Amino acid sequence: DRVLIRVKDLTVEKADEVVWVRGRIHTSRAKGKQCFLVLRQQQFNVQALVAVGQHASKQMVKFAANINKESIVDVEGVVRKAYQKIGGCTQQDVELHVQRIYVISLAEPRLPLQLDDAVRPEVEGEEDGRATVNQDTRLDNRVIDLRTSTSQAVFRLQSGICQLFRETLIHKGFVEIQTPKIISAASEGGANVFTVSYFKSSAYLAQSPQLYKQMCICADFEKVFCIGPVFRAEDSNTHRHLTEFVGLDMEMAFNYHYHEVVDEIADTLVQIFKGLQERFQSEIQTVNKQFPCEPFKFLEPTLRLEYCEAVAMLREAGVEMGDEEDLSTPNEKLLGRLVKEKYDTDFYILDKYPLAVRPFYTMPDPVNPKNSNSYDMFMRGEEILSGAQRIHDPQLLTERALHHGIDLEKIKAYIDSFRFGAPPHAGGGIGLERVTMLYLGLHNVRQTSMFPRDPKRLTP
Repeated sequence: DRVLIRVKDLTVEKADEVVWVRGRIHTSRAKGKQCFLVLRQQQFNVQALVAVGQHASKQMVKFAANINKESIVDVEGVVRKAYQKIGGCTQQDVELHVQRIYVISLAEPRLPLQLDDAVRPEVEGEEDGRATVNQDTRLDNRVIDLRTSTSQAVFRLQSGICQLFRETLIHKGFVEIQTPKIISAASEGGANVFTVSYFKSSAYLAQSPQLYKQMCICADFEKVFCIGPVFRAEDSNTHRHLTEFVGLDMEMAFNYHYHEVVDEIADTLVQIFKGLQERFQSEIQTVNKQFPCEPFKFLEPTLRLEYCEAVAMLREAGVEMGDEEDLSTPNEKLLGRLVKEKYDTDFYILDKYPLAVRPFYTMPDPVNPKNSNSYDMFMRGEEILSGAQRIHDPQLLTERALHHGIDLEKIKAYIDSFRFGAPPHAGGGIGLERVTMLYLGLHNVRQTSMFPRDPKRLTP
């Protein structure tokens, strides 16, 4: 008949009430006939006092003091108003005076990492000579690392990004779809694809839901989106590349110009940024305690530059690059700094990319055939979305596929889907982990991937 209440609900309004709470033993400290425990529940914690008296014997105090850290316990206690703020706890105005305690699950005595070390800012650790936890140790023991207040905040905010993406697009009239991840041909072309055994033949893990989003547009869904895994066989061991990530993809038909779609995507991201500011301030502040960062800035309407303007800005800053050359990662970051200095925004669109650096299904610019109706979107100087108007004419699509050396037989179903009437359409794909990383100003995408996959990591 026990009713367990949440740690976050332990406030002065519950003073003098007897309550049951389940939590983990975060820390314990015995002092004479008393034992102070900190009970943690997700990102919230409260101080609990076990003291010799009417409800607790010396043996009970000793028992409580010897419960291993990270063990799960049920505690019955009286909520008492604290005489002074309790530092180090989220519930600073109250503490629990324990009457009974039960161990629900006993943790092993030796932990692979200490949670207090895992949330300590690196600068503070260096200055004070105290331990911090490196990335490999965190990822090797991810279940423990995910218990930290920082990780809890990161992934709750990431969940919010998905929620806001879905909410915004449904409000705009989009339909959520699910697309196959096992496909017959590389969806983006090229060699960066995982091949899997498929009965007596081979198949591929989808590099993008691109082709299937388009087929849905051809099927008159008009506006679609999907949230799902994306696979890239890139041997890239950088701070921003993963071999599996979560794609937030959208596609829509337009009436007059592909900028209708560009504006819709940009507004969706702006609504996400606004929603994060409004709903997740606590999580943002928690992350900032360990990883300080300037607040994310954006403009309304979103700044849109043409690729040639970006090249001109880079050349003015001393960069040598050709008109049809793709942006390197260092040049992306430099451009982000230049844009921030000039326009005071961390979020912007780069439009009219050279056709030579885009996938086969990208629509050429009707005015300048060297350019394309394609665009990328950037946060803090790093790309988070790549998109374009798609070729909806089967003859032109065939020509472009041949130009890229793609086996037409393997994409026959895709090309055929445009033979029966296809509206002009465009879309894009967003990397969820990158958006989370860049919004929070973190330094590695593995911090925002719950169980990251890269060329060197396949577990846990």
